Formats: sequence, C-alpha cells, structure tokens
Amino acid sequence: MRIFALATVALAALAAVPAHANEARVEARGGVAWAGGASEATAGVAAGYDFDLGDSAFFGVEGSADKVLVDGADVVFGVTGRLGAKVGEKGKLFAAGGYSFNDGDAWHLGGGYEHLITDNVYLKVEYRHYFDDFIDVNSAVAGVGVKF
Repeated sequence: MRIFALATVALAALAAVPAHANEARVEARGGVAWAGGASEATAGVAAGYDFDLGDSAFFGVEGSADKVLVDGADVVFGVTGRLGAKVGEKGKLFAAGGYSFNDGDAWHLGGGYEHLITDNVYLKVEYRHYFDDFIDVNSAVAGVGVKF
C-alpha cells in the first residue's frame, strides 16, 4: 500500500506542472496475458502525462488499473515511466518500466507504439513483461486514448 500512496502523490504533483507542449492522456485497453502455458483476456485503463524533451523525444508517467478477465482475479494497479522517440508528426515509440501491485507485487518492463489518428485521439499497442517471484507474466494490449 505504501507504493500506492507514493504513486498517488507523484501523479498529483505531475498534474500541477504547467504544460509547455506537454500532454495529459487517458486510455482504455484490452489484450491478453500469458504465463506458464495459459493465457487469459485482459482489460484496463490508464492515465498519464508526457513531457516534451524537444523535437525528437519525450518522457512520460502513467498510473494504470488492469484486470485479467477471469473470476476471482484482482485489479492490478501500476505506476510506469516511459521514455521514447517521436516518430514523424503523429507517432511515439517508447520503452516503459515500472511497478505493479495488489496481492502480488512485480516490476515490469516493456515497450510500445502510439499513433495519433486525429488531433486528440490515438491508437496504441504495448508489450509488458512482469517479473514476479513465482512466475513471470507477459501481456500484450491494444488501446485507444485521448490526449489533452
């Protein structure tokens, strides 16, 4: 729970930062998680903020809530940082890393790509690998989001 409190404080502090070509974003996503030969559908939401690092790069932070769509599965909360390159006028290619927590805590690493389809709406694909003490888990998701 201490990680959740720290993540909440960090996200609140980021919301107070003035925008200079930076952008807030929210998204819905769905996909698949797999481990140990089994796979299940997932669904989730995320909110984040990207900081412009010039013409070709950005840094972002994100809070998320994802659920494996089986009875008894808990919602997994996450705090993730991402660092990436701007690809053309509408794309963002990024590496991501962070911490996921609920009943079982795990570090995660991954990457993805976002592409604007309108001035404010984007499509996204992302892969994550979760380093759990018992079994490593992978996930791949696709999502749609809005930037502000």
